[in-house]
Amino acid sequence: MDATLTTSRRGFLKSGAGAALTIGFALPTTGWSARLEAATPAVFAPNAWLRLTGDGTVTVLCGSAEMGQGVLTAIPMLLAEELDANWKRVRVQQAPVDQAYNNPMFGMQATGGSTTVRAHWEPLRKAGAAAREMLVAAAAAQWKVPASECHTEAGQVIHQSGKKLAYGALVPAAMKLAVPAEPTLKDPKDFRILGKRTRRLDTPAKLDGSAKYGIDAQLPGLLVAVMARAPQPGAKPAKVDDSKAKAVKGVQQIITIPHGVAVLAEGYWAAKKGRDALAIDWDLGAAKDLSTAKVSDMLATGASQADAIALDAGNVKDAAANSASTLDASYEAPYLAHACMEPMNCTAWVRGDTVEIWAGTQSQGPNQGILSQVASVTPAKVKINTMLLGGGFGRRFAPDFTIDATLLSKISGKPVKLIYSREDDMAAGFYRPASVAKFEAALDAKGQPTMLKCGVGSPSIMAASGFMKIPENGVDSFAMEGIADHPYDIANQRLAYGRTEPGPQVWFWRSVGHSQNIFFIESFIDELAAAAKADPFEYRRALLTKQPRYKGVLELAAQKAGWGSALPKGQFRGIAVAQSFGSYVAEVAEVSVAADGTPRVHRVVAAVDCGMTVNPQTIERQIEGAIVYGLSAALYGRIGFKDGRVEQGNFNDYPVLRMNEMPKVEVHIVQSSEKPGGIGEPGTPPIAPAVANAIFAATGKRLRHLPFDTAQLKTS
Repeated sequence: MDATLTTSRRGFLKSGAGAALTIGFALPTTGWSARLEAATPAVFAPNAWLRLTGDGTVTVLCGSAEMGQGVLTAIPMLLAEELDANWKRVRVQQAPVDQAYNNPMFGMQATGGSTTVRAHWEPLRKAGAAAREMLVAAAAAQWKVPASECHTEAGQVIHQSGKKLAYGALVPAAMKLAVPAEPTLKDPKDFRILGKRTRRLDTPAKLDGSAKYGIDAQLPGLLVAVMARAPQPGAKPAKVDDSKAKAVKGVQQIITIPHGVAVLAEGYWAAKKGRDALAIDWDLGAAKDLSTAKVSDMLATGASQADAIALDAGNVKDAAANSASTLDASYEAPYLAHACMEPMNCTAWVRGDTVEIWAGTQSQGPNQGILSQVASVTPAKVKINTMLLGGGFGRRFAPDFTIDATLLSKISGKPVKLIYSREDDMAAGFYRPASVAKFEAALDAKGQPTMLKCGVGSPSIMAASGFMKIPENGVDSFAMEGIADHPYDIANQRLAYGRTEPGPQVWFWRSVGHSQNIFFIESFIDELAAAAKADPFEYRRALLTKQPRYKGVLELAAQKAGWGSALPKGQFRGIAVAQSFGSYVAEVAEVSVAADGTPRVHRVVAAVDCGMTVNPQTIERQIEGAIVYGLSAALYGRIGFKDGRVEQGNFNDYPVLRMNEMPKVEVHIVQSSEKPGGIGEPGTPPIAPAVANAIFAATGKRLRHLPFDTAQLKTS
């Protein structure tokens, strides 16, 4: 890892490694097998990912983080398919931090952007295919027959005569063979594992309690730390009185570090009581007057003045002048917290010139470089134990909790487990950006759009991340994704970004810019359909003639939902479609609105085209989970500010969808021969506009702000 990484929050990952986009592929074999053979001679390890032992057990090492999205099953499936392994003998282990496990799309060992399967689709399959060819060669040599007379199936090499050898028996011979540089991959029609519904390998451990999350880490002499964190980035403690905190039984140390004041104690409760007893006067600096209203005003101005051009096509001025009618609308989305169920936590132990952490992190590789600077050691002296993540959604890509835990261990000389309370994390300053989008459209006499203008005012994730630069054209691609690349056939367009920085730290949130931008554009397209007095599904369909994959999921969702057929009295449908992370998703929501304005989502029908599939069961569950996440945000999600401080703290004022509110969800998967797309995030963007559009169908009232202001829907 590059040791030039910085430790500042906003300067996170300012190394070239973080900015790299690696498309090529190289099978990591050099030195790996030799290192493993020296330690365990009975292991066949032709590459970094595979270990095959004499008893036939196949162990696959996964370098990605498991946060519920199923990579601890998907990665083994990729390799096992080409290996022709017996799936019942396949096991999975979390890989250490090593460049061999770098995400090929990131150029670093990290998990995010719904990239794991699509990034490893070829590398892991090649790894399995190479091992299969070596095992076949070993068996052919033993039988003294041509390798072409042999095939593999369920962990065995089989000769055309009927002779069989189990993979385990071939380990000693296969270990001596050269690794093929370009193994032959299977034709997808011959897949036995990929594309089949498969139970997850990590489920049994989660059911019996043996699965270990970051918060489960325990060490002798461990101190638990709870911090009083700055309520805004840049805020500093003007005055600290820790006398009452020191008097709390069990409190061992109180340490001030750049991000706040930490109380270290013998257990969490003592540490929390000590932290709560601290008397701190915070200097909020420029943020002291920050309010939700001020944020809205700033973003609206940014949208109105947007001049960083993401797309400029045709002549919008003439198109507007020659139109039959025009339509304009403004939309807004708030800052959002990630609200992971497992609190942010990290256990760190700095001993001399070594650092070891136990954490659920999405960025193992970057953390190794960052923490080497924090502890003033070489990256090789930093060991990252990747634990299971109790929800990530982008939040655990940030390094704040690993940095602070390491600092506290270094200063205290003890192993330290840093734990954020829910309130700590809500105020920690890693939010989905708030955003305002202002649209203008021109329609011809038939109601078809001839011109589209949009200005987006939003903070920049690219600037906040520290490992990316805003391009020379000034357009943050995250702020404009879903709008700048929308699929609709409109001749004249001007789509622009107006960077606006109200102050709060922004970060990646599940589906990133698509999470708000698809709500914006899919709601506005619905408004255009209404203005044209056209069916919303047919209106979209007519504008997607050049987008077969968009059109395919739109039509499938409409068909499966029975678009146009009768619904129970009081229920109405809305539809939306989106592409994100290489996958296409359309969703139809069936909604009713009570007299007090409360909407109820009864059913969601989703169609997804994510290319070739690994595990349909995982796809279904990820779409279901993404709908829960997006619907929670649409109905309730909001981080607001008053006098410079965050107003929300826990699920009492930042609600998520409850079980009795959960709609029935149907997921329909398009059979495709396209390359795989991502699946962890694409189900989130369409749900908010689908519901908003259904509410319009039910009430005739257009909801343009998130979360939905249901007060305007009251009829009694």
